[in-house]
Amino acid sequence: MEIEVGKSGGGRMAEHGGGDDDGGGGGISMGPSTSMKERASYLVWQDLRVMLPSTGDGPTKKLLHGLNGFAEPGRLMAIMGPSGSGKSTLLDALAGRLAKNVVMTGNILLNGEKKKLSYGAVAYVTQEDVLMGTLSVRETITYSAHLRLPTTMTNEEIQDTIDGTIMEMGLADCADRLVGNWHLRGISGGEKKRLSIALEILVRPRLLFLDEPTSGLDSASAFFVAHALRSVARDGRTVISSIHQPSSEVFALFDDLFLLSGGETVYFGEAKDAIEFFAESGFPCPIKRNPSDHFLRCINSDFDVVTATLKGSSRIYEEREEDPLKNLASSEIKATLVEKYKWSKQAAKARSKMKHISTIRGPDAGTSTVSQVGWWKQLTTLTRRSFVNMSRDMGYYWLRIIIYLAVSICVGTIFFDVGLSYTAMIARGACGGFITGFMTFMSIGSFPSFIEDMKIFTRERLNGYYGCAVFILSNFLSSFPFLVAVSFLTGTITWNMVKFNHGFSRYAFYCLNLFGSIAVIESCMMIVASLVPNFMFGLVTGAGVLGIMMMTSGFFRQLPDLPKPFWRYPISYINYGSWAIQGGYKNDLIGLVFDGLAPGDPKIKGADVITKLFRLPLSHSKWWDLFAIYALLVSYRTIFFLVLKLKEKALPIFQSMYAKRTIHRLKRRASFTKFPSSRRYQSLRTLASQEGLNSPIP
Repeated sequence: MEIEVGKSGGGRMAEHGGGDDDGGGGGISMGPSTSMKERASYLVWQDLRVMLPSTGDGPTKKLLHGLNGFAEPGRLMAIMGPSGSGKSTLLDALAGRLAKNVVMTGNILLNGEKKKLSYGAVAYVTQEDVLMGTLSVRETITYSAHLRLPTTMTNEEIQDTIDGTIMEMGLADCADRLVGNWHLRGISGGEKKRLSIALEILVRPRLLFLDEPTSGLDSASAFFVAHALRSVARDGRTVISSIHQPSSEVFALFDDLFLLSGGETVYFGEAKDAIEFFAESGFPCPIKRNPSDHFLRCINSDFDVVTATLKGSSRIYEEREEDPLKNLASSEIKATLVEKYKWSKQAAKARSKMKHISTIRGPDAGTSTVSQVGWWKQLTTLTRRSFVNMSRDMGYYWLRIIIYLAVSICVGTIFFDVGLSYTAMIARGACGGFITGFMTFMSIGSFPSFIEDMKIFTRERLNGYYGCAVFILSNFLSSFPFLVAVSFLTGTITWNMVKFNHGFSRYAFYCLNLFGSIAVIESCMMIVASLVPNFMFGLVTGAGVLGIMMMTSGFFRQLPDLPKPFWRYPISYINYGSWAIQGGYKNDLIGLVFDGLAPGDPKIKGADVITKLFRLPLSHSKWWDLFAIYALLVSYRTIFFLVLKLKEKALPIFQSMYAKRTIHRLKRRASFTKFPSSRRYQSLRTLASQEGLNSPIP
């Protein structure tokens, strides 16, 4: 196992000596080595503002106030601040992943060029751990490695990379345990967080963003995770991480610090110079106090009112203290720091360096995390992973197979040996309508699993794992065995118990008809899952769509009686149910002869039942009906692909248009040009002034 060691001394052990070349920082050798210059990504943001427009005429909420900064390769940056200060918003803005209802202005430069970071341009570890719960930790990392690591690497090199990443993130003890989901006990929350980080540092991305990666971790785990991130940075990568409240050991690992409060810059520069800046501003950090604790205590004004009230009532008999934190509200301290930083030497140094970095032209980092694996290997890897997930998840197909078997037995016993009597004509039509309509409707039970699949796809697509076409095709291929099992088990039971028209070709058509109907419904549900924001919206929408399909299938209201505009043309033609019922009736009734209403009445041919009772045409073969179902299957999958691609391509355009219109509308408001003072509570007074009669407590 050939592993490199960098100058930082952290990360992974080596079998050969680690030199002082520009690749220092450690990391498993992944194919041909690249110099730091070739993988460098310089990121600069200028006058970055993010606003949340109000729906009415109310004030616009400003989330970020004209932030300026930069991140350079080889250094680990921390974005710190109290809750709600704008840490995650800043990361989302830099990564191009802001919510749809916010507006951003300003410039983001990557290697000196203004560009929007798109799919595969940056690796981003979010606060939410989106993982496949049915896989083990090792399997999760292994599939990710085979999806992304270069094809030039041998299987042994890939395995070494996987093992090294597992060790680096401290996941060796839980490597063979399942991640866990709603019915499977899995790893802890902290282990899930480390697994999410491991998936992204696996390929050593040029740009790596992490949103509070140490949340939920104990102090030792947080230290080793931060040390691993520092090792990635020392390898010539650009690493930016928001962090809530690090320990002093973790804080010492960061090279640069961006301190935020209320969306404003309190400090930006080298982390080691922050203590000096606070001291020069009149708020020195006590010797035995964690610097990060001191910084956050100074700028967190969320509890000023509560603190002032409690201390004001308890300090009537106390002597005045010299500590400035005791005599000033946090909002006043924050306002002082914000103002002093603008004219500080640290700010001047940052502006000078930002101007220099803005002129640096580096390599194209627009696809820095895009998979280097061929299309075929991506397809086979995704298909295997999805099949394993479906096999282990009871709620995906196994529970549905059990329900299908139970319902099939119920249908078989209710319509058992239906016969050829006069009433059997209606019974056979009802049974066929129920099987192609209501039984296939149960496929909506897989919607929660589709939602989880879409979450994983969204994360992996944004980080450049694979494309839309590979995902859609692999999903169908992995589900194919289960759909075949559902169709042929259900078809065999109902066919033999109901005693449909005999013949192998009819039996094969019956099962293929059922398979196509279920596959079309699943494709339709995946389209819905890609459009709706959450599970509840999707379930309601999906049920409504399938309800409309059943109503226009020709069972509840015959096709010739449907209103011609819209319902007959085009809804019934793009509805799988109408084709499935037509084909099913032809397959069963043609060739049968039924008894008349009374003894002695003439026999009734099955073809007459189709044309006169069900009022369906016999102008085309049942195989054309079956072809129409599979044509709809291909069409729905194509629509699913187009929806995903349009969300990628068209959504940013619409968001840009929305942002321009919103900014133009906001500029006409007087309140928009007036930036609020950083003093959050204007009515607060020093605690000393609250003593005696001036105390807020009577």
